[in-house]
Formats: sequence, structure tokens, C-alpha cells
Amino acid sequence: MQLLSAVKSNPRLKKIVHWLLIPRGQARPRLWVRLFVNPFFHKKGNGAIIRFNTRMDVFPFNQFVLGSKSIIEDFATINNGVGAVIIGDNTGIGLSNVIIGPVKMGNYVMLAQNIVISGLNHGYEDVTMPPRVQKVVTKQITIEDDVWIGANCVVTAGVTIGKHAVIGAGSVVTKDIPPFSVAVGNPARVIKKYNFETATWQKV
Repeated sequence: MQLLSAVKSNPRLKKIVHWLLIPRGQARPRLWVRLFVNPFFHKKGNGAIIRFNTRMDVFPFNQFVLGSKSIIEDFATINNGVGAVIIGDNTGIGLSNVIIGPVKMGNYVMLAQNIVISGLNHGYEDVTMPPRVQKVVTKQITIEDDVWIGANCVVTAGVTIGKHAVIGAGSVVTKDIPPFSVAVGNPARVIKKYNFETATWQKV
């Protein structure tokens, strides 16, 4: 912990360590980091599966946790370079999903195909510089237990999706979604909520 603090507080040392971990102009760790460093820093629960064709752009300086009996399907990309990625138990990350931290998911979350969940935004305010080289801004994304997100959705930085919420396919989630609700559209809006008194889903 003291070593990490020392690196972060020394710009020159930080630059050297960054070069050792990540090839210039890339967003994935060097092979030696993936093979010999990450396994000692990241947590993978019992029965968890990461498919062979998954792209794991994870680094030792931020958390990556994959809970018990959770699965990351082929062609997904997981990136914790700017924030932790924490995935709970019995959660499924679908084919071709992109997860960029900071993101925290609960248990029994179900993600369909081609979903982007990104806690990162690039700055664009300085018009003398391309957005690619401007400072990034991050905001935590939280997806609570039992959430189901349909195919081709986008979840933007700073959003919380409440427990047992359902997000319809193709939706763009830009604001918090309350628990026990169904949201659809671009931007996503709530169209149903669960009524515990009548034990029914009711239109809003």
C-alpha cells in the first residue's frame, strides 16, 4: 500500500511504472502482467468462468473481482484501468459486452449481448486538444442484485440501476432506475413498477 502511494505521488516514477505495465498507446496490460502479476491481485470465486476469447484489460492497481459461479462470455471486454470492476455471484456477462470501471454489480445480474457499461467519459471542453488526449472523468456505476439488461443497451457513467429492475433491449440508461421497475427507450424511462400490495406489475 505504501509502495502504491509512493508511485502515485511521484509523476516520474508513475510514468515509468505505467510504461512497464502498459504498452504506449494501448489500453491493455503487457503479457507478463496478465500472466504473473494479475492472478495475485484479482479475485475469482469458486466455479467462476472467463471464456477463452474474452479480452481482460485488467491491471493490478485497481480491483477486479468475479464472484462465485459467475461467467464472462466470449468476445467481452473488461477494463479496470480507470476504476474497479466488481462482479457479484451468479452473474452473467453476455457475448460482446464491454465493461469499463468503475462498475459494481450485485448477485444474479443478467446481461444479454452487445451491452456497453462504462463509468468513463473523455473530456472535450478544451477545443485546442482532441478529446482522445484530454483528461478522463469517471463516475461509479452500480447495478444491484437481480437486474436484467437486454441486448444492445448502453449504461452511462454515474448511473445506479436498482434491485430487480429490467432494462429493455436497445435502451440507453442515462439516469438512475429505481428498484422493481421496467425501463425502456433512449433515454430510458420507467414504464412499469411492481406493486407489492397487489403483487402485480403496473404501468406507470
